[in-house]
Amino acid sequence: MLADLRLYQLVSPSLPVGSFTYSQGLEWAIEKGWVTTPDTLANWLTAQMTHAIATLELPVLRQIHANLARSDWQQVAYWCDFIIASRETKELRQEERQRGIAFARLLPQLAIELDTTASVCVKKTQLMAFALAATHWDIDVEKLCTAYAWGWLENTVMSGVKLIPLGQSAGQHILFTLAERIPEIVAQSATWPVDNIGSFTPAQIIASSRHETQYTRLFRS
Repeated sequence: MLADLRLYQLVSPSLPVGSFTYSQGLEWAIEKGWVTTPDTLANWLTAQMTHAIATLELPVLRQIHANLARSDWQQVAYWCDFIIASRETKELRQEERQRGIAFARLLPQLAIELDTTASVCVKKTQLMAFALAATHWDIDVEKLCTAYAWGWLENTVMSGVKLIPLGQSAGQHILFTLAERIPEIVAQSATWPVDNIGSFTPAQIIASSRHETQYTRLFRS
């Protein structure tokens, strides 16, 4: 039970790692009228769940977790570099690193000491922090992937609620509906071929690159 509680803490919106500081292109998509309603927000998120979370982030999280269990630090470092290389815009790479750096400051406060090698990897990507914490707290990888997907979904829905804007009830309805897809994408990530790990979300990448120069914005770039 304690491991489950640690996992809840790891994906909590209150965790001080910058979960609400980046919109991953959503802010620009809303300004340009691509995402303006609950349905279009749900479609936007579904595309990312299907073509990025299930095929890139969760498979890489699994790879890092598995190689930590084997103490194969060469492969751990490879997959940490891989996720950074897979972030197609400066904004997305900066988000990955900034959250990793925040985790590097936080984990020692949660009784997870980082040696030099682990610290370097955590500062590259938050996925390393999630995998390392799960290993330390003996959290099952399926639960880890499920919680990671839920945390991403909750944060992104709340960004949409703030930006469009939508009512809180509409946001909760989107969460309720899209949460049904999480078991599916977690299962998909478990069998996703290593050679096919990657994402295909061109609209999000265009939005993220344009957001870097958006004149007025609430979220970091």
